[in-house]
Amino acid sequence: MTLALIDYGAGNLHSVENALRTAGCVDLIVTSDADVVAKAERIVLPGVGAYGACAAALRAVPGMVEALNRRVRDEGAPFLGICVGMQLMAEAGEEMGTHAGLGWVPGRVRRLEPGTMEAKVPHMGWNDVVPTVAHPLIEPGEAYFLHSFAFEGSDVLATTEHAGPVTAAIGRDTMIGVQFHPEKSQRYGLALLERFLEWRP
Repeated sequence: MTLALIDYGAGNLHSVENALRTAGCVDLIVTSDADVVAKAERIVLPGVGAYGACAAALRAVPGMVEALNRRVRDEGAPFLGICVGMQLMAEAGEEMGTHAGLGWVPGRVRRLEPGTMEAKVPHMGWNDVVPTVAHPLIEPGEAYFLHSFAFEGSDVLATTEHAGPVTAAIGRDTMIGVQFHPEKSQRYGLALLERFLEWRP
């Protein structure tokens, strides 16, 4: 099983790669080659930083967005977006201006506006992941979050609490995204990656 971990200069690649290998992935390719992504059996898109910068970096890789659309949306390859990689599944993000996303899931990424002074931004640390619908990859547990912007829209699979509900996971068809960092979420995160590697949607 070939898994393409996309390198577009905007992800915590080393930690994600190590976590995927620990979870049992053998044939893993860290790549910025759209042709490799177009043939991969599974795809992981990490992301750390500002939404607009990540969106621009992804589009700057020749043929990458086209390869993702074809392989994931048209051909149904299992896809996992992590943190900003999840946010890029949305139609747009509003960090330092409005920037177009991949448009795979209806919704926008907006700045967290917690309802209490105690709930600081960025939202950082361990929080509960609470499934909102049944999904084979998402189970209740604790995961590690670090973000200042959050997805608002449809296809929410799980939420967390930060002075109000905050999207923790989204997904539809053969694609899923998580706002938390599986690679930093110890046993909970590794178990999620293991399920992703076995997923046959």
